Amino acid sequence: MKPALTQFGNQMSHLSGVRAVMKDIVEAARAGKEFINLSAGNPVILPEVEQMWRDCTAKLLSSAEYGEVVCRYGASQGYRPLIEAVLNDFNGRFGLNLSDRNILITPGSQSLYFYAANALGGYTAEGELKQMVLPLSPDYTGYGGISLTPEAVKAYKPAIEMDEKGHWFKYRPDFNQLEINEKTGFVLFSRPCNPTGNVLSDDEVKRIAAMASTYNVPVLVDSAYAPPFPSLNFTEMTPIFGDNIVHCTSLSKAGLPGERLGIALGDEQVIQALESFQTNLCLHSSRYGQAIAAHAIRSGALADISTRVIRPYYQAKFAVLESALQDVMPDVPWFLHRGEGSIFGWLWLQDLPITDWEFYELLKQKGVLVVPGSPFFPGIREDWSHTRQCFRISLTASDQELVTAMRQLAEVTEQTCRQSNSQTTERVADLVAG
Repeated sequence: MKPALTQFGNQMSHLSGVRAVMKDIVEAARAGKEFINLSAGNPVILPEVEQMWRDCTAKLLSSAEYGEVVCRYGASQGYRPLIEAVLNDFNGRFGLNLSDRNILITPGSQSLYFYAANALGGYTAEGELKQMVLPLSPDYTGYGGISLTPEAVKAYKPAIEMDEKGHWFKYRPDFNQLEINEKTGFVLFSRPCNPTGNVLSDDEVKRIAAMASTYNVPVLVDSAYAPPFPSLNFTEMTPIFGDNIVHCTSLSKAGLPGERLGIALGDEQVIQALESFQTNLCLHSSRYGQAIAAHAIRSGALADISTRVIRPYYQAKFAVLESALQDVMPDVPWFLHRGEGSIFGWLWLQDLPITDWEFYELLKQKGVLVVPGSPFFPGIREDWSHTRQCFRISLTASDQELVTAMRQLAEVTEQTCRQSNSQTTERVADLVAG
């Protein structure tokens, strides 16, 4: 049976770029092929992290609250002990004065951005289009699929700092281009950034928030990789809070992706609107996940293991990636984004003569899977060659797999560029002969 889908049905059933890669990987695996998979967003199951969650589960199983947690519905806002644990942690750690009116627990942060995209972005009752502004592109590919009004998503090209000799670069917000005005519904960006590992400075965040505050616009900061958990920042950074800032975090990269837990902290009226959206959509997040998270946060174990185990693991992986690229890449313009956080590396092949998807297919033939960069530029309205020259590389593989994969990537890069140069030389010769 082929159902007749609505406009929204067609839109939401469309595979995003990264999901298309995931499907391609599944199909390839079914055909019996083996790959070094550098596309995954799943965190590595670190033994000490897994044991912490096992211990929290054991505490829940042996407690009197188990039946109340698992066998009953709960409040849409979230499980009370988790709300109290988060508020106590954040208020004490960051000197805040948040109350239970400033927090919402969601089924993962992706759902939170879906609520915001359609409660704060899109068409108003008067028919005015309110935009979802991404101030720094590239950014998380999932932002491209959360709005039921695709024309509401607007992104801005960044300024780019480069060190050609060191083969590194960094994106920064281009405040000469960025516009936040009466047409803006809300602003959204990740810090640290998936896919690039970029961390906006404190001053950049405050400047964006100030621009938005002029028009009473909320700023949602996707802190899925930020302190205090999972603390996947490799450079010093401070979470920024403010009247119009909604701090959005997740427990997925802290070892609990299967339970889908997101946390939003912000203005009471914004939180209330998002909670109402959640009530209508799915009632509440998994109470089992919330209960074990409450144990982990209240005891301090989650914050401790984030800085002591999770962060060093991925920071060391980025160093392996960076060293491997320096050792094997050919003499072409290539650049690795500054590794400031997250579980990915972001590679830019500046003069790539083919598209990122074509390069992906060639590399796949060598047994290596990465993610083409173009899906990470939602909301960019112009034809920008940079969007087809980048790749996200997961840091979830073993050291040896990373080294081997970068050697294969270097070979494909050299072959592609050499073939392109040869074809160019032939065309020039033909023109001269003609």
